[in-house]
Amino acid sequence: MPTTRKKPVSPKREYKTQRLELRLAPSAKKVIQQAMSVTGLAAGDLAYEGARRLLDEHQRMVLSGADRDAFLAAIGRTPHPSPNLVKALKRHRDLFG
Repeated sequence: MPTTRKKPVSPKREYKTQRLELRLAPSAKKVIQQAMSVTGLAAGDLAYEGARRLLDEHQRMVLSGADRDAFLAAIGRTPHPSPNLVKALKRHRDLFG
């Protein structure tokens, strides 16, 4: 019995339809042109990769030393319910069983 293989579904291609214009210092333009020649990326792709990497770093929190220890200690503690929470739970239990 022959088996049929399905082609993997590729994401839809996103066409480049947007423009972004920049004014740069000559030294910044030179750096970008050097990066383009080293990586082989177009200026827009280079900007996108840089922005994506920056956002990834911004969204990730890295703690070390005392900061890490304080964070782990804080999430390891079992908090005590506040009096208002206990009161609300008792009221809920009285009303709904």
